[in-house]
Amino acid sequence: MANFETPEIKEYPTIPLIKEGVMAHSKPFISKDAFQQPLGFPGELLDNWQDVAIEKMGEMLGKYRGLQVFLDSCVKCGACTDKCHYFLGTSDPKNMPVARQDLLRKVYRRYFTFAGKYFPKLVGAVDMTKEVLDDWYSYFHQCSQCRRCSVYCPYGIDTAEISMAAREIMDAVGVGQKYCNEIIAKVYKIGNNLGLPEPALRDTLEGLEEDVLEDTGVAVKYPLDVKGADILLVTPSADFFAEPHVDGLIGYGKVFHAAGASWTISSHASEAANFGMFIGSYENMRKVALRIREAALDLGVKRIIFGECGHAWRVAYSFLNTLAGPFDFLDPRYPVPQHICEYTYDLLKRGALTMDKSANDHMRLTFHDSCNVARASRMGDLPGGQFVIPREVIKASCNHFYDMNADTIHEGTFCCGGGGGLLTDDLMEIRVKGALPRMSALKQVVEEHGVTHLAAICAICKSQFSKVMPYYGFQMSQIVSVHQLVSNAIVLNDKQ
Repeated sequence: MANFETPEIKEYPTIPLIKEGVMAHSKPFISKDAFQQPLGFPGELLDNWQDVAIEKMGEMLGKYRGLQVFLDSCVKCGACTDKCHYFLGTSDPKNMPVARQDLLRKVYRRYFTFAGKYFPKLVGAVDMTKEVLDDWYSYFHQCSQCRRCSVYCPYGIDTAEISMAAREIMDAVGVGQKYCNEIIAKVYKIGNNLGLPEPALRDTLEGLEEDVLEDTGVAVKYPLDVKGADILLVTPSADFFAEPHVDGLIGYGKVFHAAGASWTISSHASEAANFGMFIGSYENMRKVALRIREAALDLGVKRIIFGECGHAWRVAYSFLNTLAGPFDFLDPRYPVPQHICEYTYDLLKRGALTMDKSANDHMRLTFHDSCNVARASRMGDLPGGQFVIPREVIKASCNHFYDMNADTIHEGTFCCGGGGGLLTDDLMEIRVKGALPRMSALKQVVEEHGVTHLAAICAICKSQFSKVMPYYGFQMSQIVSVHQLVSNAIVLNDKQ
């Protein structure tokens, strides 16, 4: 356990009293040259970093039209101030979305507006100094880019886009975050976030086949690099090694087996996650996404399905076609991309799966809407499908399901506290404190309905909860994958 105080879960949510600078010390490890260079960034702070930072900001203002709108349109109405889980958990005013935006907005005004150039003090404009850069590095890595504040902003200002822009500027001057940039470098070198090579990946999948055969008596296959397969499954690499993630992967395989589907995983693109989004670099997002296109072409698949990963689904749904498309070589009868929950839900609607819901009777479930799924994507052909479909899959798999408070789910969901590239031990304090609102909502549904487990469809959420739940009196094992529930309940037979 880290050396900090875990926030207290109170009977009713409260807006904390402000404690200025209380989280100023929180910042991630700085990336080294070995991780910066593969991404096209300098390995250390440049001598002329101020000039490069201002030039980069100008480039981005011309390239991303929304960024200037977001920087110009804020009227300080206060609608966002109490919407950020990090402010609620830390009391630091710079974790208010408007204050975090202002860290970049003040510099923008100084160099790119008339008033800021000639009357800086009148409009709160500041020079780009090392002190400002240090503030950026600390507080823009206390934003999980969850976009909850944007839901409540009357102007639709997207703090995530501002955080992404700030991180891209910092990378451009040689001050990158080790966690994110090391992971992206591993994808370029090996093909996944873990640096798991093809032989190890193949051995892992063969081990799963043995485990499932021993458990069920059914020979469920977890194929790798099968040319001519119909489906390419792209899933977060956490699914290959850790609980509860791997239990979800086992569930995917059982669903494909029951459906008689021809599918495969690719060792070239064995990673669904795309940390290029977290650092705000569309070029690196594109390079990671292109691996999926390359794998699909090489294997000759007809459709692409994504596993349970929140930001992977956001990148896939919102950016994949523009980053790595067109995907006109795939079967036009299927959406590009498709989520594994959509695939399973369709089978359930058609009665193609046999489910024994009593297999999960030892659990009483609730569901965490992951931010990047809830506020940046959709599923299926119905509005709000990203909320409906996962819940219908859960309800088809268990007898006891209860939603958390209506103010804390769907588009108003609270972040797990570990998203946006913050899932690293050097940021454990902000992760634990940022989890407070979600833990409060969980405790309420536990007390009211006897809920024992929290289900999620995001690898980062599952990893975050397994680490922070013990700080709030819960057990690591209380977080489960949605397709772990499917895996428990699905009825298989040798004829399938």
